[in-house]
Amino acid sequence: METTTKMKYQLDRLDRKILKMLTANARTPFLEIARECNVSGAAVHQRIQKLTAAGVINGFESLIAPEAVGYETCAYVGFFLNDPADFDRVTEEMYKIPEVVELHYTTGKYDLLVKLYAHNNSHLLHLIHDRLQGLGAGRTETLISFKEEFRRPVPIAAEEDSDENTTE
Repeated sequence: METTTKMKYQLDRLDRKILKMLTANARTPFLEIARECNVSGAAVHQRIQKLTAAGVINGFESLIAPEAVGYETCAYVGFFLNDPADFDRVTEEMYKIPEVVELHYTTGKYDLLVKLYAHNNSHLLHLIHDRLQGLGAGRTETLISFKEEFRRPVPIAAEEDSDENTTE
């Protein structure tokens, strides 16, 4: 589990075009990206390596439909720690629970916000009562998602928009 923070990387026009193509389809061949960007395949390969080393690209993943592999319930659990000094220990323990797919430190009401998948409501109850609360929660609050309406990657702003918030 890596939690390092990288410095902000200055993207140029080519970086942005490569990133837009990869976010549209992470399986796009480098040679296709190179043709579209009017550069060599080697140049694209080097750029992607550079973007990865800088922490701009954190990896590539296959998105699996949770229900297709038996996870019918998606829930968000607001976690209130008994002792805020337990952040690191709780984080390490949550990482060991495969159903926990995201963990966020938050401001506001919760100390941590957990996204998890369960096979059904009974499994969700087991995860919350037997796995999560025993980690040091004073209490938890759970929201069940009925349906993910959409998910998308962060937008890649055009170079001239890089200092502004955009919704491209």
